[in-house]
Amino acid sequence: MPLELTTAGESHGPALIALITGLPAGLRLDRDAIDSDLWRRQQGYGRSPRQKLESDKVEVLTGLRQGRTLGTPLTLLVHNRDHKNWTWGMAPWPPEGERQGKGTQAVTLPRPGHADLAGVMKYDLPDVRDALERASARHTAANVAAGGVAKALLATISARVESRVVAVGGAEGEEAIRDAIDDARKARDTLGGTIEVTVRGLPPGLGSYATKADRLDGNLAWTLLATQAVKAVEVGDGLALASTRGSDAHDEIFRDERGFYRESNRAGGLEAGLTNGQPLVVRCSMKPLPTLMRPLRSVDLETKEAGNALVERSDVSAVEALAVVAEAAVAFEIAIAARDKFGGDSIGDFVAARDAYLERIDWSPR
Repeated sequence: MPLELTTAGESHGPALIALITGLPAGLRLDRDAIDSDLWRRQQGYGRSPRQKLESDKVEVLTGLRQGRTLGTPLTLLVHNRDHKNWTWGMAPWPPEGERQGKGTQAVTLPRPGHADLAGVMKYDLPDVRDALERASARHTAANVAAGGVAKALLATISARVESRVVAVGGAEGEEAIRDAIDDARKARDTLGGTIEVTVRGLPPGLGSYATKADRLDGNLAWTLLATQAVKAVEVGDGLALASTRGSDAHDEIFRDERGFYRESNRAGGLEAGLTNGQPLVVRCSMKPLPTLMRPLRSVDLETKEAGNALVERSDVSAVEALAVVAEAAVAFEIAIAARDKFGGDSIGDFVAARDAYLERIDWSPR
């Protein structure tokens, strides 16, 4: 069974759910490690007060017994603790009694840059909230929880995933980034930025050039571009390679008593859709968030009159959060490639297949 992830849930609904199928039995999970990733996703300079309301923790509904996977579907749940303020507005059945709490009024002023307008058009929705709740980046909490599971699987084959912020609003360095966020906050505006994810310890040969669907670079681009607000992805030196000569663009191959190696990593650890044994390096860039405290112009869907877009609680910058979300997305995609390569119904089978493969190709991480 292939490793797959399905998520469900709305931004202000009762909870978010991640359903993972295809995990080998016997994988030991660390609840604290997953909760730590959820906590990291909520941190960062420029986040909104909502992050203090949520305090995300993972719960497991199926597929785990005493910390070890059973080889059956694993269901993770993350409660939306702010749902208590939205019980009438987000009720799954027609609510009874007087309107109370948040979400009781229809949203009819779509935000430029969000799913609002296209979403109500596509699905013939009477209320923008019916689109924005699922399109919200809030549900990336479920992806981060699933990413924690993927990182546990990768750790059994000595692969580790890490991320960092490269720039926010064009500013680099912690002090400059904070200054840029402070300036945007004063202007009631938002900032985007760029993050980088690195995976170390991957052997050559994950992914394939056999079909476009099997190319790992394509799958990584897909999972990152499918993340809310992300507008660009590059692997290795990416765009910079377009302005260099071939003699300067590629990573020469050497060999010593430990095996093959490279002295550079312009390819970012990927060649022809395959890992090549170098650290895998990908970057992605997100646009400024579309929910603004100084809203942009819009048109009311009911009256067709000009107005200002919806104003709802929002971050000034979520680039640090994107780093954690992207880390999880990359981890899950690499875990899929590793499962496709090494298989196994149990974690022992999975690791043994990896070990046999490394012995055949005479490779060890540096």
